[in-house]
Amino acid sequence: MTDAPLFALGLVLAWLAGVRVYLTVFGIGLAGALGWMELPPALEVTQSPWVLGVAGVLAVVEFFADKFPGVDSIWDLLHTLLRVPVGAFLAAAALSPDGHLGAGALATGAGIAFASHGLKSGTRALLNTSPEPVTNWTASAGEDAATLGVLALVLTHPVAALGLALLLTLVVVLALLWLWRRVRRLLRRPTPAAPAAR
Repeated sequence: MTDAPLFALGLVLAWLAGVRVYLTVFGIGLAGALGWMELPPALEVTQSPWVLGVAGVLAVVEFFADKFPGVDSIWDLLHTLLRVPVGAFLAAAALSPDGHLGAGALATGAGIAFASHGLKSGTRALLNTSPEPVTNWTASAGEDAATLGVLALVLTHPVAALGLALLLTLVVVLALLWLWRRVRRLLRRPTPAAPAAR
């Protein structure tokens, strides 16, 4: 792989780690193990049967935990401590030709993972203000589909996958702004006065 696709691969993996960390690690490791993609040396650790097994099981747990309002926010809060360093590692590992992780690549990956994780968590926190679970399930299923789609695309066309990740980020930012305005309008709406007692 040339420099531009490796750069795109690193950024996309960091972005995906902020959304679905276990599915990202499992997906890139499986792609390497099955020969779908030649991984850079530092990323080859994701092909380990132990890493694949643990990441696969936790991806299934995350799939179900993410579908319940409230539980998803707690899960996101706890995983802030994991998604950011994993995103940093994945970006730096993808950009490392010799297996050594550069400080700049680690910082870039951490920033991207933190940003995508923050957008996901912020959107979910706003959606959880709704009493019905359908919006939460829809958002969660959308995140699952986006992760799988971008993962599949990054294996063959990393630069296009980076473009798609940027487009999805823009869509989420616009949706988050729209949701925030709606919630603020609802909170500002005056409550009707109680009828006076006779």
